[in-house]
Amino acid sequence: MLPMQVSPTKTAGPTGASPVTAKTYRLIFWPLWFLLVPAVLGYLTVTLLAPGQDFVPTSAFEQFLWLIRDQRVPAIIVFFAAYEMVLYRYRHHLPFAAYLGSAARLDVPKDLRRDFEAATQLVEEADRIFRRKRAEIEQLVSAATREEVADSVEALRDEIDREKFDPEAFTSAYERAGELVTKHLGRWQKSELREYVESIAVALAIALLLRAFVVEAFKIPSGSMLPTLQIQDHIFVNKLAYGPLVPYTGYRILPSLPPKRGDIIVFEYPDPNPHAKSQDFIKRVIALEGDVLEVDGGHPIINGWRVPSCRVGTYEFTEGSDSYKKRGELFVEYLGDYSYLTLYEDVGFSGKQGPYRVKPGETWVLGDNRNNSSDSRAWFGGKGGGVPDANIKGRAMFVWLSFGADSVTWDRIFTNVMGKPRLPKEADPELVRGIERCLEQRPAQTLPPPAPPQ
Repeated sequence: MLPMQVSPTKTAGPTGASPVTAKTYRLIFWPLWFLLVPAVLGYLTVTLLAPGQDFVPTSAFEQFLWLIRDQRVPAIIVFFAAYEMVLYRYRHHLPFAAYLGSAARLDVPKDLRRDFEAATQLVEEADRIFRRKRAEIEQLVSAATREEVADSVEALRDEIDREKFDPEAFTSAYERAGELVTKHLGRWQKSELREYVESIAVALAIALLLRAFVVEAFKIPSGSMLPTLQIQDHIFVNKLAYGPLVPYTGYRILPSLPPKRGDIIVFEYPDPNPHAKSQDFIKRVIALEGDVLEVDGGHPIINGWRVPSCRVGTYEFTEGSDSYKKRGELFVEYLGDYSYLTLYEDVGFSGKQGPYRVKPGETWVLGDNRNNSSDSRAWFGGKGGGVPDANIKGRAMFVWLSFGADSVTWDRIFTNVMGKPRLPKEADPELVRGIERCLEQRPAQTLPPPAPPQ
């Protein structure tokens, strides 16, 4: 019969550190070396390699540098992964590496740290094989051989947990256990390559599932949602808000449509041009199914009711890396549960547009930068149109990263996109006070009357 298994390898208190202290060291140094350090190195690498705004690439290498500047977040992630792989490969040679071992022993010689970690994993793997493959092992491996393998693993466990580490005894036990486990249990062992592949596959599958059904990152490419969203803001989108779509099916799990008035949604561009289908847009929900929408100089009128607004003042701003100053009139608009900023530049749409009737299964959207936005008013050859329910991906959540002209815009990180309206920190303080004044004057009526019969 199969030998009984003893308890897994203990995190013994080796010479120089108590178990609590050893655990504390791991909690500090693992995040330090494999999260913080590669993240800092990745950021610094991208910062040093990214060329200036006036850079014009002419060679393949310069195209690569331009791509790093244009796609800084993906580039940081790539360099982060590369640095982390290198650090992990040489983890036993890092400062404080003694604290990073599987059992956190401080008395393991430097040249045996890798073997010590591998020995701990060998014991754990042997226990797993004996536990999960018991029936197969009993059929294919004799009782005497099973006993011999179990004894060698137990002897190695004893050396790992020995109060005073003995390099020679450990090496002998490790070699014997490794030889017997490989010889008699090798068919059930996982290779190091397989371990890496499985870990990567699981991580990738989890990431894809989260992206498909829970949350997705989105980069703001234009100024159509200024000043609520700045160019180079990176936001998370809640894909559970309206029920996540099953990829390639058009089926939505637990649908909760339509969106609320005032929601900021991310959606696939609804124009019938197939080449534009995969392009993501982000706008604010204004009108719902059955509504009659008119837009007077950028100000929406829903079912004959003009959405209330409050003028804040004249706003000077730049778009992205463009240093040219622009001007527009800034308003706080009130719709449903939300109060948000809208901007009116002296370009683009003017006069009255509409009326438009919102079709069933659609949502009409406008950009907060009302006179400089490609939205429901402009689509379908200028005839106007809504976003089909099937095109809606989710609701905007918060800014998780933002870039200015040359660096990270730290004050925008964790900005709630659907929260209290705010301007960039360099904005005129008088405008900030004007926003506060308008918020205090929020009207009682912020929803339109029912849609008129067709």
